[in-house]
Amino acid sequence: MKKADLKVMIVDDEPDILEFLSFALAREGYQVETAADGMEAYSIALKYQPHLFILDIMMPQMDGVELCAKLREHELFQDSLIAFLTAKSGDDTEVEALDMGADDYIHKPIKPKVFVSRINALTRRLRKKKTNDAGAKNFGRLIINHEKFEVKLDGVAIALARKEFELLRLLTTKPGKVFSRQEILNKVWGVDVIVVDRTVDVHVRKLRGKIGSEFIKTLKGVGYKFTF
Repeated sequence: MKKADLKVMIVDDEPDILEFLSFALAREGYQVETAADGMEAYSIALKYQPHLFILDIMMPQMDGVELCAKLREHELFQDSLIAFLTAKSGDDTEVEALDMGADDYIHKPIKPKVFVSRINALTRRLRKKKTNDAGAKNFGRLIINHEKFEVKLDGVAIALARKEFELLRLLTTKPGKVFSRQEILNKVWGVDVIVVDRTVDVHVRKLRGKIGSEFIKTLKGVGYKFTF
């Protein structure tokens, strides 16, 4: 996994700090999103799905430690990295943050080169893990693991019947491509199996009922395509 594929969220109530950190990481090649408090950060994170969070501790609405705990409770962020970058010192605070599930605790102030170096060190193990987890494909809110036969929507596992999974897998091989009903029948059910076009429609309807209708679009009289 390349740096350009990694999404970072920086959460701090000081605009100057956000600007400085964002610039440093964007110049390094990361995708960067920001938020000014914990509540805003959590709302954005559900859609943005960061690979790495950089959190201040002392913030309005929801402080960094509370946000860290809330993130770790959500399955969507179980594998995300969380680093605290804060001026708050003291062994008790650091221990509490790490106990809540943080991966690193960085003290302010910090020089730009040192900050980027610490973040690179954190993301190296994440990039290695993502490379090893080649069976999983991320389509925004939807994650499909072909090797484990798993589908997750917003971090929640979705139970699919085998043909539903195979249908979804086929459509996601080429997002945006329109698959005709006959092509779907041939590739999912096989050319030697006699089934009618209606079979495809029924399975698409069931699939939409489980993952939502936003992912599979109908082209009337033609077939279906996957979008995200």
